[in-house]
Amino acid sequence: MLQLKTDFQIALRNLQRHRGRTAVAVLTVAAGLIAFLLAGGFIEWIFENMRESTIRSQLGHIQIVRPGYLEKGIADPYRFLLPANSLEQKTISERPIVVSMTERLAFSGLISHGDTTAIFIGEGVDPEKEARISDQIHIREGSNLAGINERTVILGEGLAKTLGVTIGDNVVLFATTAEGAPSAVEVTVVGTFFTASKEFDDTALRLPLTPSRKLMRVTGATSWVLLLKETSNTKHTVDDLKNNLSADHFQVVPWFDMADFYNKTVSLFSKQTEFMKLIIGLIIILTISNTQTMSVLERTTEIGTMLAMGTRTDGVLRLFIIEGVTVGVIGGLLGATTGYILSVILSAIGIPMPPPPGMDTGFTAGVLVTPALIADSLVLAFVTTLLASILPANRASRLIIVDALRANQP
Repeated sequence: MLQLKTDFQIALRNLQRHRGRTAVAVLTVAAGLIAFLLAGGFIEWIFENMRESTIRSQLGHIQIVRPGYLEKGIADPYRFLLPANSLEQKTISERPIVVSMTERLAFSGLISHGDTTAIFIGEGVDPEKEARISDQIHIREGSNLAGINERTVILGEGLAKTLGVTIGDNVVLFATTAEGAPSAVEVTVVGTFFTASKEFDDTALRLPLTPSRKLMRVTGATSWVLLLKETSNTKHTVDDLKNNLSADHFQVVPWFDMADFYNKTVSLFSKQTEFMKLIIGLIIILTISNTQTMSVLERTTEIGTMLAMGTRTDGVLRLFIIEGVTVGVIGGLLGATTGYILSVILSAIGIPMPPPPGMDTGFTAGVLVTPALIADSLVLAFVTTLLASILPANRASRLIIVDALRANQP
């Protein structure tokens, strides 16, 4: 331990002897980490906002359905109806971790306005309970649904444009009931909405639960949707619900099992982040390795003197590795601190972003530097400088004493 402390002090003195070179090495590490944190933080911000938008516009944190509904329910949802006003529903909604729980009735059919008819995917909802769960469904024009018994509807803006409707127009919904009979209902358009998914907005509509049930001539729901206090509570709550609900009658599905687009986006961006980390790591390794190699060449005589005085080869090896790692630690701390400060400033200012493909609404992005991202950057700095120091340090430790002492002789 005492030897390590002595080696560290010698390493610091050696770094101070060539302050310009040391400063370049430190700034290279710091700049690499700043770039990594800002780019990674921007991607983390995208992940978080996409995740919360997905949860709060369509999926909720957890959905409870009948077993097999997700696989077969699209073709015949009425075989998988959940009971209305059941004891299980009341018990789940009273859990402290549950912020809101609502019923949804999924159905599909044709919507008609004038001479125009289009296919729709609809949801019957309880507007009051749904307000907290679906706060990422943004009203473009008009207003949201108000009462559970009103004959009103809100349309995705893409569907509204297809039909050519405006606020206050009446539209007719055609569907097939659970018994296979045709059914229709006339409703008034009170608003149009948009979400983060254009495909959803092009076909989706929502109307209150009571007219939805009358249209489909059912009394239950196809799903119970839960909003939790924190997204991080999802897995624990899913496990708890599975232990307390009959697997023969209920299937508990977390949001991440249904968010296929989100999962694919995370996978793609994560690979890009890893590639960026590799590039930054290579730059740091090449810079530190070059700096260390120059240091070895300039200090060849000094190294020979150390070896002649009895310093072991592993002592020389350790000394140069400590020098490289010290550069990594200092550069890492500087880069992590500066990167975090810059992320806060950029998030406060906001980063204007153009509309996503197929959308006409832009957004203001931020940079989310998480503790995990900071830890990842510090590990990157430490590992890369350690790897960069090994080859020059090994070269220094293998110098022949006589040749080393003669290295700078005329």
